[in-house]
Amino acid sequence: MEIVIKPTRYGAPSAQKLIAELFDDLTARYGSGDATPVDPMQFDPPDGGFFVAYLAGEPVGCGAWRSHNGSEKVAEVKRVYVAEKTRGQGLARRIMATLEEDARAHGRTRMILETGAPQHEAVALYESLGYERIEPFGFYKNEPDVRCFGRDL
Repeated sequence: MEIVIKPTRYGAPSAQKLIAELFDDLTARYGSGDATPVDPMQFDPPDGGFFVAYLAGEPVGCGAWRSHNGSEKVAEVKRVYVAEKTRGQGLARRIMATLEEDARAHGRTRMILETGAPQHEAVALYESLGYERIEPFGFYKNEPDVRCFGRDL
């Protein structure tokens, strides 16, 4: 079956279903979901983008970017998630490529992101894509397990 990745509003039912699954995954790893303040409008073009991956019409992955602190050059990756049943097939890599392409199309020249050491698959993915560790930023910047990465587009 073919995976189709489409732009979607943050508040759309497919997006909210995947975000809920992501938060369940984060709760299993950390004891709670992501408490980073998020305004759904931050993910609307031209200052952001939210994408959902579909397999046979079913949402199976998502990812988003938003302008970092209002920057017109730096995009922050958020909400990258792949459903457990479709992991290991390169979908997260495709989602990241979609986010980078969309951010670049909207004038961004750098991507940054925040993740955590317990998300070892995510850390390995970002490093394999050429992201390098940067100074911690964001809501969890003072947490010992925070891992922040950046890459020029």
